[in-house]
Amino acid sequence: MTTATTAFYEAIEKAAAGERLSYEEGLALLEGDDLVALGAAADDVRARLHPEGYATYCVDRNINYTNVCDVYCTFCAFYRPPGDHPEAYIRTRDEIRQKLDELYAVGGKQILLQGGHHPDLRIEWYEELFSWMKGEFPDLHLHALSPPEIHHIARLEDMPYEVVLTRLHAAGLDSVPGGGGEILVDRVREKISRLKVDAEGWLEVMRVAHNLGIRSSATMMFGHVETDAERIEHLHRLRALQDETGGFTAYICWTFQNDGAAPLKAQTVGSAEYLRMLAISRLYLDNIVNFQSSWVTQGMKVGEISLHYGCNDMGSTMLEENVVSAAGTTYALNEDDLHRMARNAGFTPRRRNFFYELI
Repeated sequence: MTTATTAFYEAIEKAAAGERLSYEEGLALLEGDDLVALGAAADDVRARLHPEGYATYCVDRNINYTNVCDVYCTFCAFYRPPGDHPEAYIRTRDEIRQKLDELYAVGGKQILLQGGHHPDLRIEWYEELFSWMKGEFPDLHLHALSPPEIHHIARLEDMPYEVVLTRLHAAGLDSVPGGGGEILVDRVREKISRLKVDAEGWLEVMRVAHNLGIRSSATMMFGHVETDAERIEHLHRLRALQDETGGFTAYICWTFQNDGAAPLKAQTVGSAEYLRMLAISRLYLDNIVNFQSSWVTQGMKVGEISLHYGCNDMGSTMLEENVVSAAGTTYALNEDDLHRMARNAGFTPRRRNFFYELI
């Protein structure tokens, strides 16, 4: 057995036993090639943290309030540039009300509200929108505005993150999605999202939100220009912030999707690589309890398998999804599908809210 192979299995045993992995041990996991062993260890960790045998999910929908964006990420096929573009939009309140009515009709009370970096939408626009939404739907959970969007507003208004988040929270924002994390290494961000907030800015928005009592999710988009070491650096920075604040409710990773529409010329990696990175994430992120499956990029069958590679949660029914589908991936599942996915994997499906409280 080679030194690298020995380090791989030693790291697996250490993580499965509940011990914290070092940065070097995280790299050792990525240098190994035993996917079954990784999955078994990640499943052990999941079972230790979630012994009840549930696979949880929520009923929500995505609402993209605008597709206008001035940061031009090379991996994105969703955005349209500012100006008189025929496909550009800002959702009207009538459109948003219709989407919320449809969500409530199926028993959902949570939305993921995200959009592009529109140069003309100031903080008052968001405050008025949030206040109106909460006035129309008082029990709505508003999971809204990723760190890059918060940074964008702060830059437009020349305001500290704390002021922006305090105002938006007062207007109705309940939690912050982890979008825009991609890989939290500036070399990578310079290549794929040069005009977007840098790694430390993303982390600082999350730090400020957590310190204000606003919880959030954490994400990772991989399989493009990053190295193995940069994947581990991303996980390491998430784990360090979680040690500091405890504000992340869940972690979601997914692979870069490209059908040729995005400017970034990188091939989409396969499901085996998704499962490998998912399992390694579960072993390394020992302080984030909930892991969501990315069936929206991988499909239902891999979604089932992911429940044995570290995931305890199936995400949401996602009544509407526009960003990933713009890159050519169009998986969609309803509540019955999620129930079937959980049962096929040997779990009991249970509905939850954002805070992972069972409903």
